[in-house]
Parts: sequence; C-alpha cells; structure tokens
Amino acid sequence: MTKEPTRVLIVGGGCVGLYTALRLRKRLRRELARGTVEVVVVSPEPYMTYQPFLPEAAAGNLSPRHVVVPLRRVLRGCRFIPGELVSVDPGARTAEIRTPATEESEEPPLTLAWDELVLGVGSVSRTLPVPGLAEHGIGFKTVEEAIGLRNHVLEQLDIASSTRDPRVRDAALTFVFVGGGYAGVEALAELEDMARYACRYYPGISPEETKWILVEATGRILPEVGLRMGEYAVRELRGRNIDIRLDTRLESITDRIAVLSDGSRHPTRTLVWTAGVKPNPVLASCGLPLDERGRVRCTPELLVEGEEHIWAAGDAAAVPDLSADDPAPGGGLPICAPNAQHAVRQGRRLADNLAARLRGRAPTAYSHAYVGSVASLGLHKGVARVYGRRLKGFPAWFMHRTYHLSRVPTLNRKARVVAEWSLSGLFKREVVSLGSLEHPRAEFELAAGGEPRREEG
Repeated sequence: MTKEPTRVLIVGGGCVGLYTALRLRKRLRRELARGTVEVVVVSPEPYMTYQPFLPEAAAGNLSPRHVVVPLRRVLRGCRFIPGELVSVDPGARTAEIRTPATEESEEPPLTLAWDELVLGVGSVSRTLPVPGLAEHGIGFKTVEEAIGLRNHVLEQLDIASSTRDPRVRDAALTFVFVGGGYAGVEALAELEDMARYACRYYPGISPEETKWILVEATGRILPEVGLRMGEYAVRELRGRNIDIRLDTRLESITDRIAVLSDGSRHPTRTLVWTAGVKPNPVLASCGLPLDERGRVRCTPELLVEGEEHIWAAGDAAAVPDLSADDPAPGGGLPICAPNAQHAVRQGRRLADNLAARLRGRAPTAYSHAYVGSVASLGLHKGVARVYGRRLKGFPAWFMHRTYHLSRVPTLNRKARVVAEWSLSGLFKREVVSLGSLEHPRAEFELAAGGEPRREEG
C-alpha cells in the first residue's frame, strides 16, 4: 500500500502564507518531488496583496495588477484551493473550508485533513460603533478598496465642478481620514498629491478649495518612525494645508456630516477609516488559546501553545518579541507588532522550523532585531528611521521605495514595478476615474429594461 503524503495545510494567502509556502517549496524540494509531502494553500483570493503599495495604487503611481502576486503562478508545486476557513478541529486534525463550489451548490463546507497546520489568516479592519460608519465609511485594506477610493476621489472633483450648490460642492471637496498610522497617513498624502495635480484639469476648482482632514485619537501620528519624525510629518502635512486633528475622535458620520469629539462638524462625501486592525474573527472557532485581543498564543518557535502540529504567524499570532529591551506592561515579553516586516520574517522562520520538525530536528526561536520604519508622504516626500538614523524628504521617500521594492515577492513583480515607476517619471499622471468598472453590468441592465444596481456614491 502507498503511504499518504504528509499534508501541510497553509490557511491564508497573505505575507505569512505566501512566504511560508515559498520557503517550504525550497526547503522540502526533495520530499515534494518524491510525493512524500504535500503543501496545500487555502485563500479566499487567488493573489497576495502587497499592502505597502496600496497608497501608490490609489494615487495612480502603480497599476492594481502590479501590487498583487498571483498565488497559482508563484506557488507551482503546491496545491491551491480558493476558499475560506470555517473551523478547525485540532484533535481530529481537520479543517472545514468554505469554497465557491460549496456556496454555489449550498453544500456543507469541505473537510480537509492535515498533518501540519499553518494559520496565516491575517487581520480585518477594526471598527468602532460609530453612527453612520457602516453606511458611509470607506476601508483601505484591499486593492479593491484602494482603486475604489481613487475613483471616488476623482468623482468628487467631477461633482464639485458640475454644481453651483455650495453645500454639495463643499461636501464633495472635503475628505476625512480617520487613523494616523501608516495606512491613513500614506493614503491621505498620496491622494492629496493626486487631487492637487488633477485640479489643473478642472478650471473651476483650485487645490486650495479642497479640504483634507486627518483625525487621530492619540497625540501623535506615525509612532513607528519615532517622535521627532512624527512631528516633522505633522509639520510637512500642515504645510500642505492638511488639517491634522490630534487627540480627536470621530463621533458620528450620519447624514454625511462628520462630527468630531472637538465639537467641529464637517459635511463630507468621503470618510476613509484606517483606525487599526484586529485578528481575523475565524480564530474564535478554531479551539485554540487566544489572548485578550483575539490572537493565537504562540511560542517563540511559532508553534501554537499546547499544540505540536499547529503553527501561526503574522497579524493573527501573539508571538513573543525576544529582541525587545523593555518588558510588557503586565510583565513578561511584549508581542511582535502586527506589520509586514514581522510577517515576512516569521513566515520564513516558520517554514524553516516546520521543515526541521519533519526531518526530526528541533525548531529555532524567532528573533528579529528592529531595522527601522519608512513612510511616504506623497511623491518625493517621506520620513524614515533606519538603523537609528533619521531621514526626511526625498532621501526618505527614495528609501521607502527601495525597501519595499526589495520586499515585494518575485523578480517578475519587481521588474514590473520598476518599469511602471520609470514610466510615471517620464509621463504625466493619469487622472481618469473608472468607477463604472465597479458596476460593469449597470449599462446593460438599464438597456434591458431593468434597474441598474449601483451603490450610493
């Protein structure tokens, strides 16, 4: 009888899932060739989104297809299943997967057996019970949201240029971003840059008429780059007439009026929510130990506590930070921050440890010395703190692009990104809204006598 291959099931196609699968394919080359090991990747999307490039995609500096990595093409030799994790049974070593086929046929989820399980399910947007947020808020975590936001901003310029109603015009030209971390600051800075450039094609709109507001609940923005660089970022953005509201919260966004905790009211048609993330809620149905934030508790070797065959990394995992100098507030080691820098390195270490375990060797603890942080503030502008050195302006922006170019997977993707950056430096920006792509059947439905299903713009 032929022995069944050892199945490694990787749930999630983000940084952790992709880099773990790539590393396993390299480390277990002989086992995969002989058929003694099988690597299965489950992800709801057939691509990995390189999220640090989302602001540039929103601003039109990069095409959407160049900020994603196709999993089927990159993970040759691995089996890919499109689907979402429903639950895990650690005792039986099975996982239930909801696939497009099971949804279409209304069948029960697919039950998949595994010998080693890797949880890289990532995170989702962390929202608060703010009145009107679900109806009017725009997220910024996926490539679809980034391109949708770009189209939306350009559509607001179209609305403002085609009306004489001052209330409609002011609301269309007011853009509110909530959250002063990487996503919020970089998205606002890149889109303000794009809108400022686009105004030259709208004779009735001057860049000074647009109103950009950044709302941050704490007293600083971009804490990852340090206090001094964060203060510089505030000065740089305010110098571009961007309204930075620190120690301020969004109270409500009903009737398209953003009400802030400082008492101000801002009629707006655009509210972008980037106020943090939380672990994927599916972890609650996996029967695994979770911390107070809903992350899977892990050992420094990236094994789930109390489990010998379940691994986890990235935003969904509470991995002790062995390189930290200061203890956590409650004692013990602090947890690694939920960012791409840790996710990429943890994915590689996890694959090395898993391969070592399959070959009878002991795994190694994950430890990563902090290198630094970089952030873009628009074209040719940025802040950075790398190896203790502070950079700002063009050098920081160049460091930002260089660092993320080195981290985006595959040589093919790197070459395409460099080519597009080079072309964007030679030619003018594209400032055309393609919002109709989000509703491709609307025109046909109208022609066929139906009502086109369009969301409120």
